[in-house]
Amino acid sequence: MTDMFSDAGEESRLRVFLSVFLRNRMAVIGLCVLALILLAAIFAPLVTSFEYDEQDLLASLQWPSREHIFGTDEFGRDIFSRVVYAGRVSVVVGIVSVAIGISFGGILGAVAGFYGGTADEIVMRCVDVLLAIPSILFAIAIAASLGPGLFNMILAVGISSIPYYARILRSSALSVREQEFIEASRAVGSSNLRILFRHVIPNCLAPIIVQGTLGVADGILYAAALSFIGLGIQPPTPEWGGMLSGGRSFIRDYSYMTFFPGLAIVLTILALNFVGDALRDALDPKLRDR
Repeated sequence: MTDMFSDAGEESRLRVFLSVFLRNRMAVIGLCVLALILLAAIFAPLVTSFEYDEQDLLASLQWPSREHIFGTDEFGRDIFSRVVYAGRVSVVVGIVSVAIGISFGGILGAVAGFYGGTADEIVMRCVDVLLAIPSILFAIAIAASLGPGLFNMILAVGISSIPYYARILRSSALSVREQEFIEASRAVGSSNLRILFRHVIPNCLAPIIVQGTLGVADGILYAAALSFIGLGIQPPTPEWGGMLSGGRSFIRDYSYMTFFPGLAIVLTILALNFVGDALRDALDPKLRDR
């Protein structure tokens, strides 16, 4: 009987969540845009007619046409192919950097909030120091120290996001640790470590899911910024920020070279923000009836 009622409660919460989320038209549109971008990135060889590094100097600097729908760059490379393949890099950087931030920042914040005392003071004072540095400057400093490249760029973006997730998990853990089910778990002899990972962290996931969605957008934006200044992905591998940097010297006469990678960044980040806002509304009972 208990399992039956529990399953019914889960289904009810899921229906409420989907109802609130799907009621937000911009979020649905954003989800569709993200799906298209992800599918295009995954199936890039099927979507494109040219390799991203395929050069044809006789076809260089051509405006959008039937053959090259986004035009070509100074080396005759198809910009549509490069934008699609660059989506792979941006999506990987966004998702993996968020995973790094949540894994390390989330655990630090949960430990600080749950144990309190000296552990809380040490962790949060370190977090405060890092939060005093603008995250983009922090990412630039890390990338400059490590050098350019995909792996180093992911590390730079991921490490720069750790303080934000630590603060979010700490604030959630502070409220969760006072709940009755935590006291009940202690009463039956559960260790602090078991309570932390079995009860506290799972009950702090709602704000992390929302922030993680928004964090993917930040990760993509930071990756573009790092590539734009030469600290990210190196040519000939395409990346939206790198394509913007490469096209800026042609922006007066061949504006399409910067327009399409810039449009890809804008659409992706807007879509992620719409989805993140809808998730926040759907996961927070206080915001469902707005």
